[in-house]
Amino acid sequence: MTPLPLLAFTLVRDIDHILRLDSERMATINSILVLKLTAIFCLIIFPLLLSSINADQNSNFLYDNDAEDQDEEWILDTAFSYDNSRGKSLYVKKIKKGTSCDAKKYNICNGVPANNGTSMLYCCKKHCRNVLGDMNNCGVCGKKCKFGQRCCGGVCTDVVYNPMHCGKCNKACLPGVPCDYGYCGYA
Repeated sequence: MTPLPLLAFTLVRDIDHILRLDSERMATINSILVLKLTAIFCLIIFPLLLSSINADQNSNFLYDNDAEDQDEEWILDTAFSYDNSRGKSLYVKKIKKGTSCDAKKYNICNGVPANNGTSMLYCCKKHCRNVLGDMNNCGVCGKKCKFGQRCCGGVCTDVVYNPMHCGKCNKACLPGVPCDYGYCGYA
C-alpha cells in the first residue's frame, strides 16, 4: 500500500504532467486522476466512518447498562415510616434509584415491594437496587448477568435470540417470527 504523502506527491507530479499533454490523452489521464483522488478520499473518510460507528455502539441494547432506568423512582406498594439519625420519624412513599442505605443501621429498602409488585428493592453495597431488573444485582445482590442477557423478573435472560424477550424484557415477537440479534425477524 502506498503511503499517503507519496500518493499526494505523485498526484502533484501527474497534474504537472497533464498540463503539458495534448488534449487527445487528457481523457485517459483524467480518469487516472479521478481514481487517485478517490483513493485519497477513501483513505481519509474510511477511518472517520469507522470511529463514528464504534462510538455509536454504546447505544446498542447489548451494551446498555439500564440507561432507561437512570432517573427511575420507585413508588412503594406500602409506605412506611422510620426514625432518621436526628430522631425524627419520616414517612416514605417513594425511593429514588441509588438511594443510600445501610443493611445494618439505615435499611430503608430491605425486601420492599414497589411499582405494584414489578420491583423488589434490596440494599446492595449501600445503595437501593431493584433485584428484579438490575443487571448487576439480578435476583440477589451481586449476581451479574452475562453479555447478551438482561435481568427479567430476577432471572438473567437471553435477549439476543429469545422470542419472548427480544432485545429487552417482555418484548415478544409475533408467532413464528424468530428473534435474531435482539430484533424480531432480523434479515
